[in-house]
Amino acid sequence: LAADYSHPGDNIPPLLAVAQHTGRTGAELLRGIVAAYEIHVALVRAICLHEHRIDHVAHLSAATACGVGALLGLDTETTYQAVQQAVHTTTATRQSRKGEISSWKAFAPAFAGKAAIEAVDRAMRGEGSPSPVYEGEDGFLARMLDGPDAAYTVGLPEPGEARRAILDTYTKEHSAEYQAQAVIDLARRLRERTGPTEKIRSIVLHTSHHTHQVIGSGSGDPQKYDPAASRETLDHSVPYIFAVALEDGVWHHERSYAPERAQRPGTVELWQRISTVEDPEWTRRYHDPDPERRAFGGRAVVTLVDGTVIEDELAVADAHPAGARPFDRTGYVAKFRTLAEGIVAAGDQDRFLAAAEGLAELPADGLDALFPAVDTAAVAGFDAGLPKGLF
Repeated sequence: LAADYSHPGDNIPPLLAVAQHTGRTGAELLRGIVAAYEIHVALVRAICLHEHRIDHVAHLSAATACGVGALLGLDTETTYQAVQQAVHTTTATRQSRKGEISSWKAFAPAFAGKAAIEAVDRAMRGEGSPSPVYEGEDGFLARMLDGPDAAYTVGLPEPGEARRAILDTYTKEHSAEYQAQAVIDLARRLRERTGPTEKIRSIVLHTSHHTHQVIGSGSGDPQKYDPAASRETLDHSVPYIFAVALEDGVWHHERSYAPERAQRPGTVELWQRISTVEDPEWTRRYHDPDPERRAFGGRAVVTLVDGTVIEDELAVADAHPAGARPFDRTGYVAKFRTLAEGIVAAGDQDRFLAAAEGLAELPADGLDALFPAVDTAAVAGFDAGLPKGLF
């Protein structure tokens, strides 16, 4: 979260696929992941795509192409051509994250990873690219961002300098939009003071411009208040997320989004009484150049039916490095086991965790352990009834 925002972890699956396909070791894979994070975070710090309504996967594809180049030890020119192809083919609008949000939002990063892999393959075979894709007269910056006279400075480490960009990223404890992480924790904390939700007249969340405009009522998206909305839409509805977290005191990656949960009458009534407003101070804190002071939360003002006003605020999520419970190895393991429950058998979970923790020492034939075996019986029928496509 900087000038723009992104999910650098989305680089890992395509890099893992390439590493396995080309017989690379865990150490080589790790080199590619660190390089991809470095590039991705540098782009997000320097170039804002959101203000031009360009989807942030354009930064992802460039980072993945660089990560594959580092993984394979490719020369600079080949990687350069691959980056240009990847950016050229994955620049798309943010409509995938606006209005009625479909499952394409979840597929977009995988599409960018696929495009980056194909771009590297073509560049390795000698195919050139639209060049220069960023600085050209009709290139990315001139026609899609700030215009032909714009200047962006993307800072990268010098040779031999430590690659530390990964330390500027944040892990989600809850399976929801990152700006909702602190909001979930704030709602859970408020439960003890608000009492029964039917006694709540209104809740106003004072927050940053981004939170208000993208996942709040400032978006103008009626779908954010629709009980029949898709999971992807609910993930981008902070009024819904606040309502469920306040009622349940927990957040679950499946149960909190289930249609029967979203359509519960009491929840719907509470949800409609929740709104967001932009607070200039929270916007300033959101963009504070000092990571130690940067904040992604807000202040909740809860007004009860009897006129009582209850206020509380939370700057960062509990799992944030500066939060109440900074995410540690135990937190990562617990999150993995929660997500894998019912899909990956316990023994296979253990094998995956052991492989992941020993990544730097894995031989080439050990990367298979990073693909946890799915319990096929447990997931049988997941795709039953789906319509057929071309293939």
